[in-house]
Amino acid sequence: MTLAERLAVALTAARDAPVLAGDDYDIAPGDPATPAAVLVAITDRVEPGVILTQRTETLRRHAGQVAFPGGRLDPGEDAVAAALREAEEEIALPRDAVEVIGTSDRYRTGTGFAITPVIGIVPPDLPLVAGEAEVAAVFEVPLAFLLDAANQRAARAVHQGRERHYVEMLWNDRRIWGATAGMIVNLSRRLRWPA
Repeated sequence: MTLAERLAVALTAARDAPVLAGDDYDIAPGDPATPAAVLVAITDRVEPGVILTQRTETLRRHAGQVAFPGGRLDPGEDAVAAALREAEEEIALPRDAVEVIGTSDRYRTGTGFAITPVIGIVPPDLPLVAGEAEVAAVFEVPLAFLLDAANQRAARAVHQGRERHYVEMLWNDRRIWGATAGMIVNLSRRLRWPA
C-alpha cells in the first residue's frame, strides 16, 4: 500500500471518531473564529517527512515560530484551495505537485482562527524557496518522529496572567509548539501511526 493510500484509509476510517480537543486556550463555544488552513505536506519517501517553516522574526504575530505553510481563507476559497495557495506563496510549492489526501480536525486558536489542516503528499526534494516576507527557513522533520507520542512533551507557561498548557516537540535546534504541535498531536491520534 502506498503512503497516499495508507493516509487516505486512516483519515477515512477516522471520520466517524469523535472530534479531538483542538486548542491551546479556553475558547467559549460560539466565539467567532476566522477560517484558515494549513498544508501538512508529507514527502513521499521510504521514511516520509513533513515540511515545516520557521517564520521570520519581523512578523507581528508568531515571529520566529515553527509553522505549517498556511493562512486565512480568501473570499470564495475552501480550505484546500487556501492551503495550496499559501504553500505556493510561502515556500514556492507548486499546487500541482501536491496530491491532496484529505483534512484533519479543525483547530481553534486563542488568536481567533479556526484552522483546517489539509493533508497532502509531495515528491521528495522539491526545490522549495522561503518567501522572504514571512518565512526564514524551510525544513523537513521525519513523520515518524512527529507522530510518536514519546516526542510530544507537555509544557506550560503563564500568558496574560493565566497558566496555559500546550505540547512541544524538539527537533534538532527547532522548537515545535502551540497550534502547530496541537495539530500534529491530533493527526497522530487520527492516524495511529503506523497504520
